[in-house]
Amino acid sequence: MLISRNKGYQRSVLLSSTNQVTGWMYEKSSNFFEFFKLKEANANLALENTELINKVTLLESQLASLTDSVFITGWSKKAIPPEKEYEYISARIIRSTTHLAQNYLTLNKGSNQGIKPDMGVISDAGVVGVVQTVSPKFSKVIPILNPQTTISAKFKKNNYYGPLMWDGVDYRYAKLGDIARHVRFSLGDTLITSGLVKTFPEGILVGTVDNYNIKESDAYYNIQVKLAVDFRTLTHVKVINYLNYEEQGILEQSAYGVAEQNQENGKDD
Repeated sequence: MLISRNKGYQRSVLLSSTNQVTGWMYEKSSNFFEFFKLKEANANLALENTELINKVTLLESQLASLTDSVFITGWSKKAIPPEKEYEYISARIIRSTTHLAQNYLTLNKGSNQGIKPDMGVISDAGVVGVVQTVSPKFSKVIPILNPQTTISAKFKKNNYYGPLMWDGVDYRYAKLGDIARHVRFSLGDTLITSGLVKTFPEGILVGTVDNYNIKESDAYYNIQVKLAVDFRTLTHVKVINYLNYEEQGILEQSAYGVAEQNQENGKDD
Protein backbone atom coordinates (compact mmCIF):
# COMPACT_ATOMS: atom_id res chain seq x y z
CA MET A 1 0.00 0.00 0.00
CA LEU A 2 2.86 2.37 0.84
CA ILE A 3 4.55 1.58 -2.48
CA SER A 4 1.32 2.13 -4.45
CA ARG A 5 0.80 5.48 -2.74
CA ASN A 6 4.28 6.80 -3.47
CA LYS A 7 5.08 5.19 -6.81
CA GLY A 8 3.02 6.28 -9.80
CA TYR A 9 3.71 3.20 -11.90
CA GLN A 10 2.86 0.74 -9.14
CA ARG A 11 -0.30 2.73 -8.35
CA SER A 12 -1.45 2.56 -11.97
CA VAL A 13 -0.83 -1.21 -12.10
CA LEU A 14 -2.83 -1.76 -8.90
CA LEU A 15 -5.73 0.40 -10.11
CA SER A 16 -5.78 -1.43 -13.45
CA SER A 17 -5.92 -4.81 -11.73
CA THR A 18 -8.62 -3.62 -9.36
CA ASN A 19 -10.73 -2.33 -12.26
CA GLN A 20 -10.42 -5.68 -14.03
CA VAL A 21 -11.57 -7.59 -10.96
CA THR A 22 -14.41 -5.16 -10.31
CA GLY A 23 -15.51 -5.27 -13.96
CA TRP A 24 -15.53 -9.07 -13.90
CA MET A 25 -17.67 -9.07 -10.76
CA TYR A 26 -20.12 -6.55 -12.24
CA GLU A 27 -20.41 -8.64 -15.41
CA LYS A 28 -21.14 -11.84 -13.48
CA SER A 29 -23.63 -10.02 -11.27
CA SER A 30 -25.39 -8.57 -14.31
CA ASN A 31 -25.59 -11.98 -16.00
CA PHE A 32 -26.96 -13.49 -12.79
CA PHE A 33 -29.83 -11.00 -12.52
CA GLU A 34 -30.54 -11.09 -16.27
CA PHE A 35 -31.02 -14.85 -16.02
CA PHE A 36 -33.83 -14.41 -13.48
CA LYS A 37 -35.42 -11.71 -15.63
CA LEU A 38 -35.76 -14.05 -18.63
CA LYS A 39 -39.11 -15.39 -17.40
CA GLU A 40 -40.59 -11.90 -17.26
CA ALA A 41 -39.02 -10.99 -20.61
CA ASN A 42 -40.50 -14.07 -22.30
CA ALA A 43 -43.95 -13.28 -20.93
CA ASN A 44 -43.72 -9.70 -22.21
CA LEU A 45 -42.58 -10.87 -25.64
CA ALA A 46 -45.47 -13.34 -25.87
CA LEU A 47 -47.95 -10.62 -24.94
CA GLU A 48 -46.48 -8.15 -27.44
CA ASN A 49 -46.53 -10.78 -30.17
CA THR A 50 -50.22 -11.49 -29.53
CA GLU A 51 -51.03 -7.78 -29.59
CA LEU A 52 -49.23 -7.39 -32.93
CA ILE A 53 -51.19 -10.30 -34.42
CA ASN A 54 -54.47 -8.73 -33.32
CA LYS A 55 -53.44 -5.36 -34.78
CA VAL A 56 -52.56 -6.93 -38.13
CA THR A 57 -55.90 -8.74 -38.17
CA LEU A 58 -57.70 -5.48 -37.42
CA LEU A 59 -55.88 -3.63 -40.21
CA GLU A 60 -56.76 -6.37 -42.68
CA SER A 61 -60.41 -6.18 -41.68
CA GLN A 62 -60.48 -2.44 -42.24
CA LEU A 63 -59.40 -3.02 -45.83
CA ALA A 64 -62.24 -5.41 -46.48
CA SER A 65 -65.43 -4.25 -48.17
CA LEU A 66 -68.47 -6.02 -46.72
CA THR A 67 -72.13 -5.41 -46.02
CA ASP A 68 -73.17 -4.00 -42.67
CA SER A 69 -75.34 -6.87 -41.52
CA VAL A 70 -76.22 -10.49 -42.19
CA PHE A 71 -79.46 -12.38 -41.65
CA ILE A 72 -79.34 -16.14 -41.31
CA THR A 73 -82.37 -18.12 -40.08
CA GLY A 74 -83.55 -15.24 -37.95
CA TRP A 75 -80.03 -14.49 -36.65
CA SER A 76 -79.08 -10.84 -37.10
CA LYS A 77 -75.85 -9.15 -36.09
CA LYS A 78 -73.16 -6.88 -37.43
CA ALA A 79 -71.06 -8.70 -40.00
CA ILE A 80 -67.57 -9.77 -39.05
CA PRO A 81 -65.15 -9.48 -41.97
CA PRO A 82 -63.35 -12.73 -42.89
CA GLU A 83 -60.01 -11.15 -42.02
CA LYS A 84 -61.34 -10.31 -38.54
CA GLU A 85 -62.91 -13.67 -37.75
CA TYR A 86 -60.17 -14.53 -35.26
CA GLU A 87 -58.69 -12.84 -32.21
CA TYR A 88 -55.89 -14.18 -30.03
CA ILE A 89 -55.58 -14.27 -26.25
CA SER A 90 -52.09 -14.65 -24.84
CA ALA A 91 -51.66 -17.11 -21.95
CA ARG A 92 -48.95 -18.89 -19.99
CA ILE A 93 -48.79 -22.61 -19.19
CA ILE A 94 -48.62 -23.14 -15.43
CA ARG A 95 -48.86 -26.93 -15.45
CA SER A 96 -48.39 -29.58 -18.14
CA THR A 97 -47.70 -33.27 -18.67
CA THR A 98 -46.20 -35.18 -21.60
CA HIS A 99 -45.62 -38.67 -20.18
CA LEU A 100 -49.18 -39.77 -19.42
CA ALA A 101 -51.63 -41.67 -21.59
CA GLN A 102 -53.90 -38.61 -21.45
CA ASN A 103 -52.00 -35.35 -21.06
CA TYR A 104 -53.35 -31.93 -20.11
CA LEU A 105 -52.22 -28.31 -19.90
CA THR A 106 -53.34 -25.64 -17.46
CA LEU A 107 -53.32 -21.98 -18.51
CA ASN A 108 -53.17 -18.94 -16.25
CA LYS A 109 -56.20 -17.31 -17.90
CA GLY A 110 -59.88 -18.21 -18.01
CA SER A 111 -63.37 -16.87 -18.61
CA ASN A 112 -62.46 -13.49 -17.11
CA GLN A 113 -60.18 -13.00 -20.12
CA GLY A 114 -62.74 -14.29 -22.65
CA ILE A 115 -61.59 -17.91 -22.92
CA LYS A 116 -64.31 -20.50 -23.54
CA PRO A 117 -64.46 -24.27 -24.07
CA ASP A 118 -63.69 -25.55 -27.60
CA MET A 119 -61.34 -22.67 -28.41
CA GLY A 120 -58.20 -23.68 -30.26
CA VAL A 121 -54.78 -23.20 -28.68
CA ILE A 122 -51.59 -22.55 -30.64
CA SER A 123 -48.01 -21.38 -30.07
CA ASP A 124 -45.55 -19.57 -32.29
CA ALA A 125 -44.43 -23.03 -33.49
CA GLY A 126 -47.84 -24.48 -34.36
CA VAL A 127 -50.97 -26.25 -33.08
CA VAL A 128 -51.12 -27.11 -29.36
CA GLY A 129 -54.66 -28.33 -28.57
CA VAL A 130 -58.22 -27.37 -27.61
CA VAL A 131 -59.66 -25.76 -24.47
CA GLN A 132 -61.77 -28.27 -22.54
CA THR A 133 -62.98 -26.46 -19.42
CA VAL A 134 -62.55 -23.00 -17.91
CA SER A 135 -62.88 -21.25 -14.57
CA PRO A 136 -62.77 -17.48 -14.06
CA LYS A 137 -58.96 -17.44 -13.82
CA PHE A 138 -57.76 -20.71 -15.39
CA SER A 139 -58.24 -22.97 -18.40
CA LYS A 140 -57.73 -26.69 -18.92
CA VAL A 141 -56.45 -27.64 -22.38
CA ILE A 142 -56.46 -31.03 -24.09
CA PRO A 143 -53.26 -30.98 -26.18
CA ILE A 144 -52.49 -33.05 -29.24
CA LEU A 145 -50.78 -35.42 -26.80
CA ASN A 146 -54.16 -36.81 -25.76
CA PRO A 147 -56.24 -39.40 -27.66
CA GLN A 148 -59.35 -37.28 -26.99
CA THR A 149 -58.06 -34.59 -29.36
CA THR A 150 -58.34 -34.95 -33.13
CA ILE A 151 -56.93 -32.25 -35.42
CA SER A 152 -58.05 -31.94 -39.03
CA ALA A 153 -54.75 -31.59 -40.90
CA LYS A 154 -53.93 -31.43 -44.59
CA PHE A 155 -50.89 -31.52 -46.84
CA LYS A 156 -49.85 -27.99 -47.69
CA LYS A 157 -48.92 -28.89 -51.26
CA ASN A 158 -52.03 -30.79 -52.35
CA ASN A 159 -54.79 -30.13 -49.76
CA TYR A 160 -55.50 -33.81 -49.02
CA TYR A 161 -56.66 -33.92 -45.41
CA GLY A 162 -57.23 -36.41 -42.63
CA PRO A 163 -57.52 -36.71 -38.85
CA LEU A 164 -54.35 -36.28 -36.79
CA MET A 165 -54.26 -38.23 -33.52
CA TRP A 166 -51.68 -39.15 -30.91
CA ASP A 167 -50.99 -42.86 -30.40
CA GLY A 168 -49.62 -42.43 -26.87
CA VAL A 169 -46.09 -43.56 -27.72
CA ASP A 170 -43.84 -40.51 -28.15
CA TYR A 171 -44.63 -36.87 -27.31
CA ARG A 172 -42.81 -35.76 -30.47
CA TYR A 173 -44.98 -37.67 -32.95
CA ALA A 174 -48.61 -38.26 -33.96
CA LYS A 175 -50.44 -40.29 -36.62
CA LEU A 176 -52.26 -38.97 -39.70
CA GLY A 177 -55.15 -41.15 -40.87
CA ASP A 178 -57.49 -41.58 -43.84
CA ILE A 179 -54.88 -40.76 -46.50
CA ALA A 180 -55.65 -43.09 -49.44
CA ARG A 181 -52.94 -44.92 -51.36
CA HIS A 182 -53.45 -42.81 -54.49
CA VAL A 183 -52.34 -39.62 -52.66
CA ARG A 184 -48.80 -38.53 -53.52
CA PHE A 185 -46.56 -37.08 -50.80
CA SER A 186 -42.96 -37.30 -49.58
CA LEU A 187 -40.92 -37.35 -46.40
CA GLY A 188 -40.63 -33.87 -44.94
CA ASP A 189 -43.88 -32.60 -46.49
CA THR A 190 -45.60 -29.94 -44.39
CA LEU A 191 -48.96 -30.46 -42.70
CA ILE A 192 -51.20 -27.54 -41.74
CA THR A 193 -54.70 -27.14 -40.29
CA SER A 194 -57.39 -27.74 -42.89
CA GLY A 195 -59.78 -25.00 -41.77
CA LEU A 196 -62.70 -27.46 -42.00
CA VAL A 197 -63.52 -27.12 -38.29
CA LYS A 198 -64.37 -24.01 -36.29
CA THR A 199 -61.58 -24.53 -33.78
CA PHE A 200 -58.61 -23.59 -35.99
CA PRO A 201 -58.29 -21.34 -39.03
CA GLU A 202 -56.66 -22.77 -42.12
CA GLY A 203 -52.90 -22.77 -42.51
CA ILE A 204 -51.51 -23.19 -38.97
CA LEU A 205 -48.47 -25.45 -38.90
CA VAL A 206 -49.06 -28.93 -37.48
CA GLY A 207 -45.88 -30.82 -38.36
CA THR A 208 -44.01 -32.69 -41.09
CA VAL A 209 -44.11 -36.23 -42.47
CA ASP A 210 -41.45 -38.19 -40.62
CA ASN A 211 -42.21 -41.74 -41.81
CA TYR A 212 -44.88 -43.70 -43.65
CA ASN A 213 -45.71 -47.17 -45.00
CA ILE A 214 -48.56 -49.07 -46.62
CA LYS A 215 -49.25 -52.77 -47.06
CA GLU A 216 -50.52 -54.32 -50.27
CA SER A 217 -53.86 -55.08 -48.62
CA ASP A 218 -54.29 -51.61 -47.07
CA ALA A 219 -56.34 -48.80 -48.60
CA TYR A 220 -54.77 -46.09 -46.43
CA TYR A 221 -51.26 -45.07 -45.47
CA ASN A 222 -49.81 -45.37 -41.98
CA ILE A 223 -48.21 -41.93 -41.61
CA GLN A 224 -46.06 -40.73 -38.72
CA VAL A 225 -45.95 -36.95 -38.26
CA LYS A 226 -43.28 -35.08 -36.34
CA LEU A 227 -45.14 -32.38 -34.42
CA ALA A 228 -44.07 -28.76 -34.89
CA VAL A 229 -44.48 -27.98 -31.18
CA ASP A 230 -41.99 -29.23 -28.61
CA PHE A 231 -44.30 -29.81 -25.64
CA ARG A 232 -41.39 -30.33 -23.25
CA THR A 233 -40.26 -26.70 -23.65
CA LEU A 234 -43.64 -25.03 -24.27
CA THR A 235 -44.33 -22.08 -21.94
CA HIS A 236 -46.54 -19.53 -23.74
CA VAL A 237 -49.55 -20.05 -26.01
CA LYS A 238 -52.31 -18.14 -27.79
CA VAL A 239 -55.98 -19.04 -27.44
CA ILE A 240 -58.01 -18.52 -30.62
CA ASN A 241 -61.30 -16.69 -30.32
CA TYR A 242 -63.37 -17.41 -33.45
CA LEU A 243 -65.83 -14.52 -33.52
CA ASN A 244 -68.25 -16.23 -35.93
CA TYR A 245 -68.41 -19.40 -33.82
CA GLU A 246 -71.96 -18.83 -32.55
CA GLU A 247 -73.39 -17.80 -35.92
CA GLN A 248 -71.81 -20.72 -37.74
CA GLY A 249 -73.03 -23.09 -35.05
CA ILE A 250 -76.62 -21.88 -35.42
CA LEU A 251 -76.48 -22.30 -39.20
CA GLU A 252 -74.94 -25.77 -39.06
CA GLN A 253 -77.31 -26.94 -36.35
CA SER A 254 -80.26 -25.76 -38.43
CA ALA A 255 -79.04 -27.26 -41.71
CA TYR A 256 -77.63 -30.56 -40.44
CA GLY A 257 -80.40 -30.97 -37.90
CA VAL A 258 -83.02 -30.89 -40.66
CA ALA A 259 -80.98 -33.32 -42.77
CA GLU A 260 -80.62 -35.76 -39.88
CA GLN A 261 -84.32 -35.50 -39.07
CA ASN A 262 -85.25 -36.21 -42.71
CA GLN A 263 -82.92 -39.20 -42.69
CA GLU A 264 -84.54 -40.55 -39.54
CA ASN A 265 -88.01 -40.03 -41.02
CA GLY A 266 -86.94 -41.93 -44.12
CA LYS A 267 -85.85 -44.86 -41.98
CA ASP A 268 -89.18 -44.89 -40.17
CA ASP A 269 -91.08 -44.93 -43.48
